Parts: sequence; C-alpha cells; structure tokens
Amino acid sequence: MLIKHDEIKDFMMQMTMPFNVKEDENLDRFNIGDSIHFNLTIEGKKSYTHDFKIIQNLKLEDVLEDDFWEQNPYDPVEMGDFISDGSFLDLDSNLVSLSDFDGDYIFLSYIFSRCPMPNMCPAVIVKNQYLAQKLNEFNIKFILLSFDHLYDTPSILKQSYEQLNNRFTNLIFLSSFGSVKDLNVISRQTGMSFWGIENNDIGHTMRSILISPDGKLLSTYDGLDWEVKDVEKNIKEILSLP
Repeated sequence: MLIKHDEIKDFMMQMTMPFNVKEDENLDRFNIGDSIHFNLTIEGKKSYTHDFKIIQNLKLEDVLEDDFWEQNPYDPVEMGDFISDGSFLDLDSNLVSLSDFDGDYIFLSYIFSRCPMPNMCPAVIVKNQYLAQKLNEFNIKFILLSFDHLYDTPSILKQSYEQLNNRFTNLIFLSSFGSVKDLNVISRQTGMSFWGIENNDIGHTMRSILISPDGKLLSTYDGLDWEVKDVEKNIKEILSLP
C-alpha cells in the first residue's frame, strides 16, 4: 500500500512510500485519499503494517496535487530499446558515465542512504552484494545509484558505503548530486519513480534493471520481494553463462 506518512520520531522522516500490509487486512475498505492511523512492526529484515483506522477521506483533487501523480515528461523505454547515457559521481567525486562501462552488462538499482526500512534500500544493497560476489568473474557491474540528489553527496555515500565499495571491484555506488537531469531521464526511461526530494518528503518505487553492454534495457526486477537466486539465474541465462 502506498502511504504518505508523517515523521516517525527518531526513526523515519516524512515520506511517501510502499508498505507491506498484514495478510489479514481487508484492502477493499480503503480508498485513495483516506487519512489513516496504523501500526508498523519490524521483525528482523521484514516489516508490515496493521491495525488500520480510517480517520477521514481527503478530496481527490487534493490528492492529485501530490507530485507522484504528475505526468512524466519522458516515456519509459520498451524492452530492448536503448537507454540514454548519464553521468554521476563516484565516492571520490569522479564523474562516471554509464557508457564508461562499455563492454560490460550493468545491473542498476536505485537507493537512498537515509532509507530506514530494512526490507527496502538496505535489502537491495545486500542483494547486490550477493550478486556481485556470485558473478564477480563475469563482465557485469552492479551499480547502486542514489536518487537523493540533494543529501546523498559523494562524501555522504562514502561514509556509509566505502568499505563495501572497496571490497568488490564490480560493486559501485554513485551519487546523483549535480546530475538531476541525467537522473530524471534515466529513472523515467526505466520506469522508476521518486518524488519529494526538495520537500524532504521522499517517496519512491522499487526497481532494478539489467542493461546490455550497448545500452539496451534487457530486464526489470520490481518491488521488494525478488529473490537473489532467481535473479542470478536470470542474469546467467541472459549472459549465456553455465
């Protein structure tokens, strides 16, 4: 369920984001624009919401003012189509373009460093670490691109991810600081959405993508629950690996 929530003190800033809902919850009773109260439970790497109370319903026109619903100026590309090149900063503030990895496949995931939900961005990072380790002998790079172009500077990312970045030569963290145009083009072409960066009210969808050495979109992996072994198998099939 996509929820725009208030700040959770000492845990999470105000955001718009998808939440897992407890299985016994009846989703049919909710409508777009409902103002709700709910409980969030985190158990290890899993989280879910429960005990919902509907307070009121906002007018639809008020909901539509949220920038999540605005039409994107760039249409998503079709599978097999070329993705535009983009340039971003590595942890040492060097400018790196996707085309610099010519000859390599790219597995690109979108993250931001302040994400507090263990089954979202932190889980994506762990999954990429697993894949980078399993496929380190092959011509594929795993890129973790932060879409928080205001906060996640190279120095901020370096504080959190330098050891991991240095541990794997095929695992690369990139900052979109100063590269908003390229970020917008690539994210929208590949069907990933984020919003609320300027208002410190961050929301985003979850998507990883596989790009061919010549820059074509080959596959997408959506949501929170894709399994690394399934993706590893899929990548090996695409790369024609044993």
